[in-house]
Amino acid sequence: MPGKKVAIITGASQGIGAALVAGYRKLGYAVVATSRSIAPGADPDVLAVRGDVVDPATAARVTAAAIERFGRIDTLVNNAGLFIAKPFTEYTRDDYEVVTGVNLTGFFRITQLAVEQMLRQGSGHLVQISSSLADHADASVNSVLASLTKGGLQSATKALAIEYAARGIRSNAVALGVIKTSDPAAYEDSLARLHPLGRLGEISDVVDAILYLENAPFVTGEILHVDGGRSAGH
Repeated sequence: MPGKKVAIITGASQGIGAALVAGYRKLGYAVVATSRSIAPGADPDVLAVRGDVVDPATAARVTAAAIERFGRIDTLVNNAGLFIAKPFTEYTRDDYEVVTGVNLTGFFRITQLAVEQMLRQGSGHLVQISSSLADHADASVNSVLASLTKGGLQSATKALAIEYAARGIRSNAVALGVIKTSDPAAYEDSLARLHPLGRLGEISDVVDAILYLENAPFVTGEILHVDGGRSAGH
């Protein structure tokens, strides 16, 4: 299938990840979708690869599968992520290891392997999913582990953008507010009040932002806030 672009999406079995698979397919991309629980589907242009992104072996299998099946990697969306809200002194060693594992370790190796292929092609696009809490702390949300990991991703996003700007690879991030990925009916009013726009974000808001970045060849190193104005102030 010459000419077809290829996106890898982590955390792709549900929520934002599953919606991104559909969004990239609508753009005409083939997709390699990975998560711990993902199951094969009927679309021959969506390859499901099951695995834990924290394991470097998963990163190797996912990128190798993309190249073997589709011949290239044009976009990597590092969507897999974990958020644990606790007072700082109550975080356990397990909390630290699982959050840094998914949010940082999971990002690191698959991004290295994707960039290696993008360099061979002379083009590519990296997208990280961050949180507006990384650059706008909120007294009502205990978020040190999110700030530590997602803030690191935002800095890495900019560093990657500059390191590879002259070699055809762009790097961007979306920093999210609270997105309605399930049914938080019991909490919706209080969560909505965290956002100046007065509502929770929809999955479609996130997908639209990422697809904008996909189609914006002059945009790199950008942290695009999709947070209902939360990072701007209250």
